[in-house]
Amino acid sequence: MLRIHFTAEDMTRVRFAPRPSPVPELHAALLMLGAPHEGLLFGRWRGRLLRTLPGAAEPLAELVPGGAAPHFLDVLGGTRDEGFALIRSARPGFVRSELERVYAGQGPVPPWVRALHDGDAEAWGTLDRAQRAAYGTVLAPVWPLVQDLHRAEFTRYALTAAEQGLAAALAAVAPGSRLRDGVWEWPATPAAREARAVPEVRAVREVRLDGRGLVLLPTFHWRGGPLVQDLPDRPLVLTYPAGGGIPPTPEPRGARGGAGGLSAALGRTRTEVLRALTEPRTTTDLARRTGISNATASAHATALRAAGLITTTRTGRSVHHERTPLGALLLTGAAG
Repeated sequence: MLRIHFTAEDMTRVRFAPRPSPVPELHAALLMLGAPHEGLLFGRWRGRLLRTLPGAAEPLAELVPGGAAPHFLDVLGGTRDEGFALIRSARPGFVRSELERVYAGQGPVPPWVRALHDGDAEAWGTLDRAQRAAYGTVLAPVWPLVQDLHRAEFTRYALTAAEQGLAAALAAVAPGSRLRDGVWEWPATPAAREARAVPEVRAVREVRLDGRGLVLLPTFHWRGGPLVQDLPDRPLVLTYPAGGGIPPTPEPRGARGGAGGLSAALGRTRTEVLRALTEPRTTTDLARRTGISNATASAHATALRAAGLITTTRTGRSVHHERTPLGALLLTGAAG
């Protein structure tokens, strides 16, 4: 179980990451790649990546000898290069202490890790090449889809917070969790109980924000418990599993045109219905424009309305559907 203690100030400093962060998403994927659980849903994904991951990425495994990653890797950054630069800018003393921590009692230390401990520029180059090689194989093919999934998760959180308040929004992030008396309690999930190799997962972990605030960051490659970045003088970053329970897969070549990535998140027909609402339209008009039956158009409109992406108004016997600002925002982002 994870228990996060809020002060009154922290309640006003909870924010949702506005966009996905490549480095934490990559590290979550690499943790999942080495985890033995979730074979049914992640087995094919894991097998494909293990066959295609280049040798240049192998040093990354040597940074987590006992399943514990050094905390100088705990960065955000809006782009891959920005995240890698933040890692490289870590204080030398912090890098040394973290490498010593993760290798304590773990046996021989690889030569390049020893060199990294000493601040060797060539060792930093090895790490940089490994990060880039892993990103190119694991994340680059699915990054547009990750962006769309993050946007949908952001929308879901924002709607819940606006309509029902912070406690409901936090509970929606982690089903079964609850915010009570200033403490957000996460129960241990079955997946988390199986992921005992990950040090963030313990019987009970108490984390105190003490005014630092909290950043919520969904990941679409990890199915264990929450991953916590808890560093002094920084907001706590909580990376939590989101999405449909299976890892994103690359789209067929040429499939991504316009809102192709959004189609993977919402479904192709549902996305076409949303795109057709350039102006308020009836169910019959939507069906005609998208080539589906009235009943199917009505079902998709119901789902889009439940997600807060369209509104429906009735005047007499006429029903008209219209995009909400959030629905328009999703399409604008997908086209960009």
